[in-house]
Amino acid sequence: MEVAPNSKPPVVKIMDFGKFKYEEARKAKEARRNQANTVLKEVRFRLKIDTHDYETKRKHAIEFLQQGDKVKAMILFRGREQSRPDAGVRLLGRFAEEVAEYGSVESSPQIDGRNMVMIIGPLKNKATVKAEQVAAKAATKEAARAEKTAPAENETQTAESAE
Repeated sequence: MEVAPNSKPPVVKIMDFGKFKYEEARKAKEARRNQANTVLKEVRFRLKIDTHDYETKRKHAIEFLQQGDKVKAMILFRGREQSRPDAGVRLLGRFAEEVAEYGSVESSPQIDGRNMVMIIGPLKNKATVKAEQVAAKAATKEAARAEKTAPAENETQTAESAE
């Protein structure tokens, strides 16, 4: 098998081809498992949305953006509301300003039939977010492990001092 074809002279290694194929398949499987796909999440509004409902949907959108997913903000127009697209643009603009620290606008508000749509992309990509979560989880496990061993050491020290 040719190990490093670009080096001078090329490096060659004698090995079992079946074993080589197996190891390559394992590497490919591991790469697919660690791959993070960005998902498009949708948040739907109405033009006359109540403030509490708006805040709830904004919080959901912020969670999605923090997880590295894109957010599709959609306003549904019904009846006479269709004659006031400027109000929809103002609502989506306000929404974009409030989530600006978590994501940036990828497509400005566009009318699509009876709906107005805007897409907001996350500032951090999904792979970075996943790596941070794995690092945080490892740190908490390490802290818990250190905490378990610390009381045992204290007990032995108190037992020695009591004698």
